[in-house]
Amino acid sequence: MSDDRTRPGRIPVAARQERTQESEAESVPSDRTMVEDGTIPVRQPVRDLFTRSSSTPARPDLVDVTDQSLHPRLERTSAPRYEVRTDEPRGAEKTGQNQRSFTEAGDQAEEARRKRRSGQAGGSSQAVDRSQAAVDVSTFASLFRSIVDNVGQAVLGKEETIALCVTALIAGGHVLLEDNPGTGKTQLSRALAASIAVDCKRIQFTPDLLPSDLLGVTFYDQSQGRFSFRPGPVFASLVLADEINRASPKTQSALLEVMEEGQVTVDGRTYRIPRPFMVMATQNPIEQLGTYALPEAQMDRFLIRTSLGAPGHDASMRILQEADIRDRAGLVEPVVDADQLEAMAACASKVFCDSSIMEYVIHIIEATRHSPAIRVGSSIRGGLALVRCARIRACAQGRDYVIPDDVKDLVDPILAHRLLLTAQSRLADMDEHQALAEALSKVPVPTGEQ
Repeated sequence: MSDDRTRPGRIPVAARQERTQESEAESVPSDRTMVEDGTIPVRQPVRDLFTRSSSTPARPDLVDVTDQSLHPRLERTSAPRYEVRTDEPRGAEKTGQNQRSFTEAGDQAEEARRKRRSGQAGGSSQAVDRSQAAVDVSTFASLFRSIVDNVGQAVLGKEETIALCVTALIAGGHVLLEDNPGTGKTQLSRALAASIAVDCKRIQFTPDLLPSDLLGVTFYDQSQGRFSFRPGPVFASLVLADEINRASPKTQSALLEVMEEGQVTVDGRTYRIPRPFMVMATQNPIEQLGTYALPEAQMDRFLIRTSLGAPGHDASMRILQEADIRDRAGLVEPVVDADQLEAMAACASKVFCDSSIMEYVIHIIEATRHSPAIRVGSSIRGGLALVRCARIRACAQGRDYVIPDDVKDLVDPILAHRLLLTAQSRLADMDEHQALAEALSKVPVPTGEQ
């Protein structure tokens, strides 16, 4: 048997492997050779891919909190566009415009104060102004009643609570609803949003809810190669925060800025919230297991705290008779729009409030601070809320002036949740409503003779 290694034409294994390597080296050029020949582009570091070109204009609406040579450029998505505010100057021209706007605003304020003083000096001119404003006040009362009646189609028999919510909406405040489950809190918020033709978003608060779930998040869009902002559910005119006390304090505090200033700051950029804007929060007063009590700072952010309660006998009978209607709020049609709502707020701000009424409000605030049953009384924010809501209430009743009853009717829903009672009052089974009523009874009511 002959050896295969001596067969003619047989290539040894070592020589065959060496020839194979040489052929591969000739057929497949190296990366360096391909780069020099222009076959493939030069490999760039990852950070060079995101370098801003010199021809790209600077974005004035961006807050430069990072090194743009090392990070992608922050841009907004093309879907919803929101106004971005920055604290950085935008050049001498913008600075001059701001100075001119501040000067014009000061001139307008001074002219308004001069008109107010001249109006108080002349009784006849004041009477003429009131008669001219009577048409606006009557229109306000008609629109206010139409909103309340329209929402009343979804929430039966709760006109007073609906009126308080509409008052808070016109005043630019927020509402806290403390009530048992199944009383129609969600129907109330949806019907109110449908009546003024704005969007409503509902957030179910849970212990694992994060602030980014409310405000929004900046994410990297790989398909477009840039960072984009995805707005959260707070970017709505009416936000229903269901069971707000079940979220952690970190998530609850995320609402402080948007409730007070009407804006959201994410990753150094500020986004304005659409107007009108109102947060309607709910919490269950009977079930406190696994909840986080709202801090005093956040309770003070709510303009009004109220409750719906169980429907009356007649309302309950009508609800059962119309049991086939599963979504009563879906049947509500708009009666006003956002522009009319803003005009109503402007009309209410012109309602006359006498100095004696303001003294009455100050005495009520001071009574809550000096009451032996109250450990922490109301802040001046409560007094501002009383005056603003009293003007709206007077306008809703067809008057262009505030009377003491307008203030007295609003004391409990506006001030009760701002109080902290002493330990002795808690042991005596006294609540905020009783302590506030006791303090209010000691404040003299202004009369026309005074």
